Amino acid sequence: MQAKIVLPLAAVVVAILSLVLFPHIKGTQPMNDSTAANPGDNPTVLIETTMGNITIELDAAHAPISTENFLAYVEDGYYVDTTFHRVIPGFMIQGGGITADMQDKPSKRTPIENEAKNGLQNVRGSLAMARTSDPHSATSQFFINHTDNDFLNFSSETMQGWGYAVFGKVVDGMEVVDEIAKVATGNKGHHQNVPLETITITAVTKQ
Repeated sequence: MQAKIVLPLAAVVVAILSLVLFPHIKGTQPMNDSTAANPGDNPTVLIETTMGNITIELDAAHAPISTENFLAYVEDGYYVDTTFHRVIPGFMIQGGGITADMQDKPSKRTPIENEAKNGLQNVRGSLAMARTSDPHSATSQFFINHTDNDFLNFSSETMQGWGYAVFGKVVDGMEVVDEIAKVATGNKGHHQNVPLETITITAVTKQ
């Protein structure tokens, strides 16, 4: 387990903007805990990439809207040939909506309600919805937290406090996430922190 990295204020601002610019609490045992209730009821998804495979367990109980939305994109085949287009080591890897030529892939679905108030935390290995500055604007893009990012958690129903909705966690392939986080990055057009060698999502399937 990587030690938590405490980001300085300036880095926190940059980190939040990097997620922003691109596109009721339920239960008592969120899936972030190792003692999540009825884990067998949670759907799992295999994300196949050009750097290896990542298996995600979704939390339909605590994040039903985000889970249903994600699975709808999976079933449509939407994620095939999208990329992990933003990589910031010690923060997160983001993908699910931009192609290899850095074009936005049109979202087929309307934005969803932000479920960050569900008690799930942005800890290392957790899967969360990316969004714009509008708290309720998430569509297809997601990110995997590379470390504990407490500042992304829900704190209040305000523009600054909504946070980012966690709806799953990596259960296999965290070493792939770590390898992706190590790649060299640069700028491409107005995009920053872009892997210099494209990391393509070749398939996403419900298991």
